[in-house]
Amino acid sequence: MTFQIQSTRQGTCYRIFSIVPIVRGGVQNRRAGRTFRLLLPFVVALALVFAISCAGFYWAMLQPPEVFGRIVSRTPLPLMIVLPFETLWTHARAGALRKGDPAPDFQLPTLDHKQSVRLASFRGSKPVVLVFGSYT
Repeated sequence: MTFQIQSTRQGTCYRIFSIVPIVRGGVQNRRAGRTFRLLLPFVVALALVFAISCAGFYWAMLQPPEVFGRIVSRTPLPLMIVLPFETLWTHARAGALRKGDPAPDFQLPTLDHKQSVRLASFRGSKPVVLVFGSYT
């Protein structure tokens, strides 16, 4: 709701005597309505494009790393800046493991690449410590 100041003239000065709300038919109200009608489709389209981009990027984050890497390498930088990347990543890669769950099985090559080691082969026989880091 906009307001219009009405005044009366007394001599050479104006005295403000009331503030009346403009409900219908005012020039400003018509301009605001026209501007709103012109901007509404643009804002809705922009919100729709943003939502579709977020959904597409979330889907890409659920893909294997090779696929996701190809998608990110072709994504324009302005889109990367606008999308809530960290929030999407946190939800997409959260996983389903909880405290106390057994570690998922995996297989990795040894340092000399002549053999491979599976985590399941150690289950129940000896404790295993997984260290993620660099030894440089």
